[in-house]
Amino acid sequence: MNDSIRVTGGRPLEGEITVRGAKNFVSKAMVAALLGSTTSTLRNVPDIRDVKVVSSLLRLHGVDVDYDVQSGVLTMDTSDLQSADAMQIATHAGSSRIPILLCGPLLHRLGEAVIPDLGGCRIGDRPIDFHLEILRKFGAVVTEAGDGLHLSAPNGLKGIHHELSYPSVGATEQLLLTAVMAEGITTLHNMAVEPEIKDLIDTLQKMGAIISVDTDRSVTIEGVPEMFGYDHVSLTDRIEVGSWACAALATGGDIMVRGAQQRHMGMFLNVFRKVGGSFDVTPEGIRFRHPGGDLKPIAIQTDVHPGFMTDWQQPLVVALTQAAGLSIVHETVYENRFGFTDALVQMGAQVQLYRECLGDKKCRFGQRNFTHSAVISGPTPLKAAEIEVPDLRGGFSHLIAALAAEGTSTVRGIGIIDRGYESFRDKLAALGASVE
Repeated sequence: MNDSIRVTGGRPLEGEITVRGAKNFVSKAMVAALLGSTTSTLRNVPDIRDVKVVSSLLRLHGVDVDYDVQSGVLTMDTSDLQSADAMQIATHAGSSRIPILLCGPLLHRLGEAVIPDLGGCRIGDRPIDFHLEILRKFGAVVTEAGDGLHLSAPNGLKGIHHELSYPSVGATEQLLLTAVMAEGITTLHNMAVEPEIKDLIDTLQKMGAIISVDTDRSVTIEGVPEMFGYDHVSLTDRIEVGSWACAALATGGDIMVRGAQQRHMGMFLNVFRKVGGSFDVTPEGIRFRHPGGDLKPIAIQTDVHPGFMTDWQQPLVVALTQAAGLSIVHETVYENRFGFTDALVQMGAQVQLYRECLGDKKCRFGQRNFTHSAVISGPTPLKAAEIEVPDLRGGFSHLIAALAAEGTSTVRGIGIIDRGYESFRDKLAALGASVE
C-alpha cells in the first residue's frame, strides 16, 4: 500500500459512491460475537483496516472468521474460543484500542484476558483507566506483567451501579459488553446514546441480553447466564457520509451517497443547509451538492449525540474556509482536535485558534489551557502543499483540502485513512478526482 498520493485539485467532485457499515459500530459488534456460543453473522460490513484488525484479534482467540468483501457479509464462529498471547495481540492490534473491549466477553467465556499497551489517534486524552475502573467494579482482578495487563475473574463478574462523569462512547460500550452476562442487575447513568450504541444494544438483545434504556441517559441490564450468535445489518457510517458531503461543499461538487440514512444525519443536515449546501433524500441515499454562490459562515459547537458530532467538525472546517465571512467552531469533545488546521493555514486558509470557549455550551476544556476553539475567515483560495496526515478524520479532511486547492498536493501518511474509509481511492476516481 502506497503511503502517499498526489492530488491535483481545483475541480468539482461529481458522481455516485456507496457507503457501507459504520466503523464505530462494526468493530464493536465483532467483539460482541465473543459473547455468543453460536455463530454470528454481520452484514453491510465495509472493507476497512479496522475490520481486518479485529478479525485478526478474533482469530488469535480461536474464532473462525469469514468475510466476503463483495457482499459485505462477515461470519464469526466462536465455538473454539481460547486465550491469546499479549505480544501477539499487540502485533495484530497496532494502535487500535479494541483489545480493551475484548476483556469483558473473554472474562465471561474463558475466565481470563490479556491486553498490551494501547495507542490510538492523537486527538486528545483517551486513557484506558476508565475501562479498567469499570472492569474492576464488576469484579475483575488486574495484574501488571511484562507483556501488558492480565485480567481474571476468580469470583465471576457481578452487576454494578455506575455513573459516568461524561457520556463516553467507549465507557458505555465497555459496560454494555461486560454487564450483559454479569450476575445480577447493572445500571448505568449518563450513558452515551449515539446511533452506534443503539445498534450495539439491538445486537446484544438479539443475542439474548435483557437491556432497558430510559429517556434520561440511563440503562438497566439484567445479566443472563448464556448468549447466542446474532444476524444483524450494520447502520451506515454517518461519519463517512458527512465527510463526502463536506467534500462536495469544499470543491463545489455534486455527490450522490448511496446507503446514507437521514435518521442518523439530522443535525449534520441542518448545519449543511445553513452553510448553503443543498441535499435531496431518496430511498437509495442522500445527494449532496453545492448549489452555486457563496457559502455562508456559521457558529457551531460539537457535542455528544444528539449534538453536532466531533467527527464531522474537521471536514466541515475545510468547507468553511470557502464561506464568506467569519465562522466559529467550539470543540467540546476532544481537546486537541484542531491540530489538523496547521496544514490548512499552510495552504492559505485563515484559521485562528483560541483557548477560550467560543460558545455557550458548558465545556470541560475552558480552564485547561487547550486550544479548542477556532475562528475561520473566508473565503480564501487554497493552494497546493505537501501535507502529513495527523489522524484518521484530520487525514481525510486534508484530502478534501487538497481536492479543493489549485495545483498538485502531496498527501503523506494516507494509510491511516484506510482505517475508516472503505476504498476511498476508488471512490475518488469515481467522482472524477485527479489522484495518483
